[in-house]
Amino acid sequence: MNLHFEELTGTDGARIAIASLDAEQSLNALSLPMIHLLSDRLEAWARDPQVVCVLLRGNGAKAFCAGGEVRSLVQACLANPGEVPPLAAQFFAAEYRLDYRLHTYPKPLICWGHGYVLGGGLGLLQGASIRIVTPSSRLAMPEISIGLYPDVGASWFLSRLPGKLGLFLGLTGAHMNGRDAIDLDLADRFLRDDQQEALIDGLLQLNWQEQTPMQLNSLLKALQQEAVEQMPAAQWLPRRQQIDEWLDVSDVRCAWRAISQLHNHSDALLARAAKTLSEGCPLTACLVWEQIQRARHLSLAQVFQMEYTLSLNCCRHPEFSEGVRARLIDKDHKPRWHWLDINSIPDAVVQAHFHKAWEGRHPLADLSDF
Repeated sequence: MNLHFEELTGTDGARIAIASLDAEQSLNALSLPMIHLLSDRLEAWARDPQVVCVLLRGNGAKAFCAGGEVRSLVQACLANPGEVPPLAAQFFAAEYRLDYRLHTYPKPLICWGHGYVLGGGLGLLQGASIRIVTPSSRLAMPEISIGLYPDVGASWFLSRLPGKLGLFLGLTGAHMNGRDAIDLDLADRFLRDDQQEALIDGLLQLNWQEQTPMQLNSLLKALQQEAVEQMPAAQWLPRRQQIDEWLDVSDVRCAWRAISQLHNHSDALLARAAKTLSEGCPLTACLVWEQIQRARHLSLAQVFQMEYTLSLNCCRHPEFSEGVRARLIDKDHKPRWHWLDINSIPDAVVQAHFHKAWEGRHPLADLSDF
C-alpha cells in the first residue's frame, strides 16, 4: 500500500493521527487508489472524537508529493482520443473532493511540505490549516510543461497572490523556496527538515482540552524560531515590481512575448522561467490566463467545479497526452504541440475548455453544500 496510517496517543489521552504518502520511487505521486484511501481515512478521523489533530506528510527525503500519477491517465486518454475516459472523470472528481475536504477540514490539519511539492502536492499543502515548509522545499505548479494547467485549486491561490506573481508562476512553472512560500502566504511556518519528530513530540505533550489554539501556536512559534537561520533568501517577492511591469499587458499573447524575451536575461531565475515558458505548451498558457481572470470572483467550491470542467476537456485534446509522453513517459523532452504558435490558437478553442463535457448536473455540484 502506498499510504501508511497511524495514531499516537498523547499525555492526556488525545490521539494524533498521521497519514504518510509512501510511494517514494514516484516521489509520492498521487494515484486514484491513494486518493480514495486518504479521503476515507480523513473522513473517519474527522468523525472520531478522540482524534484531535492530523499530520499529513510524505516518506522519503526528496519529496512530500510531486503531483498526480498521470501516466495511467494519459494512457486512457490515448486509447480514447477525443473523448473523456472514465478514469479521468473518476480521478479528477476524487482528487478535487479530497482537496476541498482539506480546505474545509474540521480539525487542525498539519501538512509537512518538504522537498518537491509540485502540482497535486501543492494542492494538498494549500488545503491544510497549518502549512509547513522546510529548507528543502521546492514548490511549483509545472503544468505548462505537460500541456495541462495549474489545477487542484491553483485557480484560487494563484489568483490571490500579490500583483502578477500568480500569473507569472502559472505561466512559467517557476519553483519557489520555503521563504517564497512564507512571503506569498502559501505556507504558515518554516521549520528545519530534522524537526518533524520534535513537532510530533510537542503535539503529544499538548493539553488538547483547553486553550488548544494558543498552545499549538506557541509550539509552532518556538520550533520556527529554532529554524529561522536556515531560511533561504527570497526569490520572487523582490522581483515582483519588475514582473508586474512585464505582465501589465492586455492579453496572453503579449504576456508570452514579454516573458519569452527574458531568455538571455542576466538574472538566472528569470532566464530559466523564460526558457520553461518558451518550451512549454502555448494552449496551457491561454488556459492559465483565462482561469486566473475567471477565478478572481469565484468561491472555492466554484473554483474546483471550474477546474473539473477544464481537466476533462484537457483529456479530450492532444496537448496533455503529448506533454506527458514527452516529459514523463518517453522522456525525450521534445513535445510536438498541436498548436506550436500561441498566436494561432483560436479563442473558441480556449473557451471550449470551460464548457461542460458531461450530461446533467455537475458531478461536483454538492461541494457548495459543505
